[in-house]
Amino acid sequence: MSIQWKILGQPGADNALFLTVDSGQSVEYLLFDCGENCLSSLKPSLIQSIAHLAFSHFHMDHVSGFDTFFRHNYNRPETPVNIWGPGGTIELMHHRFRSFSWNLHHEQPGEWIVREIDENKVASSRFLTSEAFAISHRLNDIPRDNEPLQAARNFQMEAMLLPHGTIPSVAYRLIESEKQNISPEALQRSPHAPGSWLQALTDPSQDDDSSVQVGTKSLHLGDLREEFLISTPGESIAYLTDFRVEEGSASWQRLCDWLKGTGTLISECQYHSRDRSLAIQNGHMTSDEVGRLASEAGAGRLVLQHLSRRYGTSTWSEMLAEARGKFSKSDFPPEWIDSIPEP
Repeated sequence: MSIQWKILGQPGADNALFLTVDSGQSVEYLLFDCGENCLSSLKPSLIQSIAHLAFSHFHMDHVSGFDTFFRHNYNRPETPVNIWGPGGTIELMHHRFRSFSWNLHHEQPGEWIVREIDENKVASSRFLTSEAFAISHRLNDIPRDNEPLQAARNFQMEAMLLPHGTIPSVAYRLIESEKQNISPEALQRSPHAPGSWLQALTDPSQDDDSSVQVGTKSLHLGDLREEFLISTPGESIAYLTDFRVEEGSASWQRLCDWLKGTGTLISECQYHSRDRSLAIQNGHMTSDEVGRLASEAGAGRLVLQHLSRRYGTSTWSEMLAEARGKFSKSDFPPEWIDSIPEP
C-alpha cells in the first residue's frame, strides 16, 4: 500500500491537496479543499473518481473551485460523492447545489452525502440529483467518541477542529491500514518452495478459514499467515491550513499529541516570522512556528504550502530556511522547486 500526494495550485495562489491511496487491490482518491484553478492539472477522469472532498473551511480561496468539481460529478452514477467540512457545511453545500437552474435533472443519477464535523458529533445529509438537490434528507448524527471520521478497508480518516480567527478550520489526518508483508526470514526457514500460494497470503479477499495449495499439500490459510506474515504500520499524512495555535498552550500540546509520528505533515505557511503580529491578527501561523510544530509532533517531514501572495520568491525562500531552522526535514512541494530558489 502507499499514499501518494500532490499539492495542486501554484505558490502564492490557491492550493489543495490531492491524495491517492493505493492498496494494490484498489485505489481511492481524496481531495482536501478546492480553490480556484486547483483542478486544472487533473484529468476529468481523475476528478470524477474522487470519493471524498474534505473542506477545511469555506473562505473563498478554499472553495472557489468547487463549481468545476460539481460540474464533473453532479450526476455521477453508482458511487456517491462524500463531502466533509466544519459546522454549517450542510447548509452551505445545499445553497451551492441549488444555485443552478435545474430542469433536465429528472431520472439523472447522482447521490451526495454531506457531513459536518463538530467537537461532539458528525451530522449528515443526503442530496439527490434526481430531486434537483431540493431536499436535504437528514441522516442520523454520529457521536465522535474519538473514533475516526471514516474507516475504510485501506485507511481511516481523522479530524481535529483548529481555530482560524472566529471560525473553525478542520485539520485532517489519513492513516493507512497496517501493511501485511511476507517475512523473508520465515520464507528462508520454511520447507515450502515459493509459489503462487504466497499471493494468497496478502489477498484480503481470501478468508483465513480457506485453504491454499502449497506444493502437494492443501494448507490452512490462517496458519500460513500466522507463520509468514509480518505487520508494519501504514503511512500517514496530515493536512493543516488556515489555523493558529500558540506554542506552549493546551491547544498546541493537544495538536502535537494528535499529530505524533505523522509521516508527512502538510501545513500552511502564510507568514514570515517578522510578520507575527499579522499572523496573530489573521489567525495564521508563521514559518518558524510550523517548523516547531513539526519538530514537537515528531513528524517524518514537513511540506509547506498555502503561501501568502504578499511575498515574493526571495521571501518564500527565507521562510523555508526559517522552517528548516526549527525542523530540518522541511520542504516545499516538489512541483514548486523551479519556482522558488533554495535558501
